[in-house]
Amino acid sequence: MTGRIRVGIGGWVYEPWRGSFYPVGMRQKDELAYVGVQLTATEINATYYSSQKPATFAGWAQAVPDGFQFAVKASRFCTNRRVLAEAGESIQKFVHQGIVELGDRLGPILWQFMPTKRFDPDDFGAFLQLLPASVAGVALRHALEVRHESFDDPAFLALARDAGAAVVLADHDDYPAITGHDVGFSYSRLMRSREDEETGYTATDIAGWADRAKAQAAQGDAYLFYIGGAKVRNPAAARTTIMALEQQL
Repeated sequence: MTGRIRVGIGGWVYEPWRGSFYPVGMRQKDELAYVGVQLTATEINATYYSSQKPATFAGWAQAVPDGFQFAVKASRFCTNRRVLAEAGESIQKFVHQGIVELGDRLGPILWQFMPTKRFDPDDFGAFLQLLPASVAGVALRHALEVRHESFDDPAFLALARDAGAAVVLADHDDYPAITGHDVGFSYSRLMRSREDEETGYTATDIAGWADRAKAQAAQGDAYLFYIGGAKVRNPAAARTTIMALEQQL
């Protein structure tokens, strides 16, 4: 493999995980550190809703071990708009809020679009030109999660490829499963975990996702996140996937 596989969940603050994933009695302020020991990545959800302070990002980075990375969800004010080409100011505010304080724990930025957002080649192309390649000398990687079937279009894939942005593969009942071109890393979001399955997904399904991640890692880093679905099961799904990958080494 030329890249590294990182497997994680969406966020780390979720009450039903207390006692099912987090040990009973664990202090909430210690939960991120526990995620850092058990998994290899997580998405930061808080940045989608509001800006954070540089010290907050620095604290998150200090809580997790070497090799762990955060995927940072971009602000909704960047993506939930009628004209994406007008998002420049919001994008600059987002990337300059202090994400560089994550240091080598900084993974891709996730740009998530509403299911109602349709593909407009000119507008989306203008949006991609607004995404900075770096901030404060730190290289940025961008992942695009589009949820409308109109994006299942070679023109969109070409725009993403030319911008060096990964297209998120969504495992979801309603969203299109779009596979983008190789841009040096891949990003998958798995959203069909089930409550009646102890590990969220069956052992066969998890083995399949692990195999897929290994194949993607031949081209670069591979990020795999279990989010949504039966959320209470997602840490177990991520941990089981990590163990499956370890057994294959």
